[in-house]
Amino acid sequence: MATKPLTGHDTPGDSCTIVIFGASGDLTKRKLLPALYNLKALKLLPENFAVIGVAVTDSNDEMFRSQITSDIKQFATRPVDQAEWDDFAKRSYYISGDFNSPDTFAHLGAKIEDVRKTWNLPGNVLFYLAISPSFFGKVVEQLGNAGLTKETPDTWRRIIIEKPFGHDLQSARDLNTQITSHVQESQIYRIDHYLGKETVQNIMVFRFGNSVFEPIWNRRYIDYVQITVAEQLGVELRGGYYDHSGVTRDMVQNHILSVLSLVAMEPPASISGDSVRNEKVKVLEAIRPMEPEEVLANTVRGQYGAGLIGGKNVPAYRSEPDVNPASNTETFVAMKLNVENWRWADVPFFIRSGKRLAAHTTQIVIGFKRTPLLLFGKEVQDDFMPNRLVIHVQPDEGITMDIHAKRPGPGISIANVPLDFSYNEFGESTAATGYETLLYDCMIGDMTLFHRYDSVDASWRIVNPILDVWQALHPRDFPNYASGTWGPEASDRLVAKTGHAWHHYELKK
Repeated sequence: MATKPLTGHDTPGDSCTIVIFGASGDLTKRKLLPALYNLKALKLLPENFAVIGVAVTDSNDEMFRSQITSDIKQFATRPVDQAEWDDFAKRSYYISGDFNSPDTFAHLGAKIEDVRKTWNLPGNVLFYLAISPSFFGKVVEQLGNAGLTKETPDTWRRIIIEKPFGHDLQSARDLNTQITSHVQESQIYRIDHYLGKETVQNIMVFRFGNSVFEPIWNRRYIDYVQITVAEQLGVELRGGYYDHSGVTRDMVQNHILSVLSLVAMEPPASISGDSVRNEKVKVLEAIRPMEPEEVLANTVRGQYGAGLIGGKNVPAYRSEPDVNPASNTETFVAMKLNVENWRWADVPFFIRSGKRLAAHTTQIVIGFKRTPLLLFGKEVQDDFMPNRLVIHVQPDEGITMDIHAKRPGPGISIANVPLDFSYNEFGESTAATGYETLLYDCMIGDMTLFHRYDSVDASWRIVNPILDVWQALHPRDFPNYASGTWGPEASDRLVAKTGHAWHHYELKK
């Protein structure tokens, strides 16, 4: 059976040189190299290309080729064809240097030119910043000063920036000012790997490609929306980063608000370019920033204590490596947001995310309103669960629709019946990292799935007042949930205040 395309396109990206800053890091070996290899195997990477790795680690071309060959054997998501990989490896190069030194970028410029001549490449260059956020602005500044971001009518220069984009609203604005003094907004691709997931992209197809749903996708028929991003893992070896970030910055400000905007946005004029991004920004701008008293009423934060995950004892957050033993960093967040526009007025959007929770799952639950008439009697009607639509994003991708049906036999006995669809039912699919579509889109200049700065600014305007209140009022009850549970009890009370409850669905296979 043929494999499923990863991108929805069947023509290769533009010939280019791909420069990866942070080439010796985990992101490169675990995600970027496997994603680039997948694109090559599917004939979506241009036939003529080159890769230049840049990092502070001392190495050279041959050592880099040897290292990435070892890495791809460990982290590839599909069988590696030796001939395909040999071609990839011989097109790969490396330079080492300090990101703060202009000499590194002069060396890089010379390397780009040498590689271009060797492979007869055009002047297109994709710069991927797989580095610490503290270097984002400096690297772009150095690229600009070295003349490496300058485009011509026939060539492009594009920069992919990983999250987080800023630590708060002001730092995001400062970073954007620094970057845009050297490159245009059209050259900046702020990546969100969540938007590379098939099911997230399918939200638009599901909504706007099925006439049965879009007419009821509004406050008249929908009672609430829930978005859950739950992890069983703790902070692992990221304690140093995470203790200065927390789950709100790490997940809510980018991933969750981006997914929420896809769920809530108005139909765009088209599904490419700025049409989608314009509608997403409108959703974020319709979420009014909370006043301090609203933060206290509509948000919950938590930090995990010790507990059981998969039958094994796991430590409390404050006992994790590189974490302050008295840390007040939140590892769980739940909040109620309101999209104040005509489509969604008075419909609560509940979002939550956390580590060391009871399951690893990402799902969107659309809760529909009850039927208005008790046709089958109050006793039967009381057993009704309102219809729900569940979009499963991970670990299993699919869709569940809860409907009501009569049980066989005399009398009226009604059951809630889940109708499940799994992406596995499409047949064999190609295992992906989630970065393939995003890398490909950057090579063809499609910015639909990337964050424009106004959406980054709008999301920080939502999150920043919450973080400010939390910074001023330190929690007194941390840790306040045991590992292996669904978070602090206050999270359940937050939803219960509106007559609802959190839902936990598993996709039937």
